[in-house]
Amino acid sequence: RGNVNTRLRKLDEGEYNAIILASAGLKRLGFEPRITAFIAPEQSLPAIGQGAIGIECRSDDAQVNALIAPLHHVDTAACVHAERAMNNRLMGGCQVPIAGYAMLEAGNLWLRGLVGEIDGSRILRGEAEGTPDEAESLGVGLAERLLEWGADEILSTLYAD
Repeated sequence: RGNVNTRLRKLDEGEYNAIILASAGLKRLGFEPRITAFIAPEQSLPAIGQGAIGIECRSDDAQVNALIAPLHHVDTAACVHAERAMNNRLMGGCQVPIAGYAMLEAGNLWLRGLVGEIDGSRILRGEAEGTPDEAESLGVGLAERLLEWGADEILSTLYAD
């Protein structure tokens, strides 16, 4: 735990054998030379909503809403909506081994998700595809399938601890 400088110091001091950090943050802080590899979503699904930026404001503040409206990216919003719908149905949190990644390709929304045992001994993976308008139902549907395949057993054990 800690900020990027602390984490890199711990790596340098041998406290870790390796570390995975967001490349965007490393680049922004001038640590790009420290990046030795990029991990594609095909190699390891990220946490839900990873890399997306959200802005929260009062819904009744017309002036602020007008100012931030150009920042809204419809495609990203659909992807994050699908990922979060899956996570919400699984009752996921930041300490639970749930991952998801949605992307738009040729007008279709493609969602991949997984639930795993803490030790990696069992990993359940699934996929769903539909339109951006179906983001919510894609996420919930994929979560339902993962639950049918045993995600409920994995998650109930984790939540019991």
